[in-house]
Amino acid sequence: MIIDAWMQHPNPAWIGDPMFESLRRWRPGKWSETAPPIGDTLAEMDRAGVSMGMLCGWHGPGGPMISNDEVAQHCQAHPDRFVGIASVDLFRPMDAVRELRLRVKRDGFKGLRILPWVWGLPPDDRRYYPLFAECCELDIPFCTQVGHAGPLRESEPGRPIPYLDRVALEFPELRILGGHIGVPWLGEMLSLVMKYPNVFIDTSAYKVSRYPSDLVGYMRGNKRHRVLFGSNHPFWPAGECLAGLDDLQLGVDARSAFLTDNAWRLFKLA
Repeated sequence: MIIDAWMQHPNPAWIGDPMFESLRRWRPGKWSETAPPIGDTLAEMDRAGVSMGMLCGWHGPGGPMISNDEVAQHCQAHPDRFVGIASVDLFRPMDAVRELRLRVKRDGFKGLRILPWVWGLPPDDRRYYPLFAECCELDIPFCTQVGHAGPLRESEPGRPIPYLDRVALEFPELRILGGHIGVPWLGEMLSLVMKYPNVFIDTSAYKVSRYPSDLVGYMRGNKRHRVLFGSNHPFWPAGECLAGLDDLQLGVDARSAFLTDNAWRLFKLA
């Protein structure tokens, strides 16, 4: 069983957003200008052997980009394939807390994702803190992006130290997932994983062939590592991201942790 920790199913407005122009340059000829049906996302998962995807909403200062309602509809239509990850309005903290609570309790969502570069605010900003407290109460993880921003936005809010370090220190109960590995600050991100028992990394937006050697060394050297597989579909489909996995020679236990066990534990999947 393979669990994809970072997916989104695009809608027309999201996939055509001008801020993704830099990603189009990285993948010439492989970028769809229109939003595909949900069946295309499921077919891509099947080709890659992905059993379950953590399907996330997107919210920015201008409003919902992929709404929680859209995510909930896909999860309800395919409950054995998708699990919802909420996104909320960081600038309206109480509305955000209520929305998160609703999605978890009514729709079965299993996490919250906020991208610091979208808001221009690192995760130790005061606006996040009511949501961290609610994540602890709801027993769900906070998912974010660490490392450089692919779109043309400032990357500094995604630097792990000092920002995420402060969050992990002040909210020891909070489970934290740093997506996109953390380059160019992978050393900082790995240090947080080793320092805090509730901090995890996912490999979304990276093919196996591009995993940094320090990350591979950590995974090989610790069969109980805290690294999750993620694709960042549709930008990088799961099949492309998984190609060459055998070459890492992770061993049975470390491979299982990477593809399945860590996601099961982090998101407390049933």
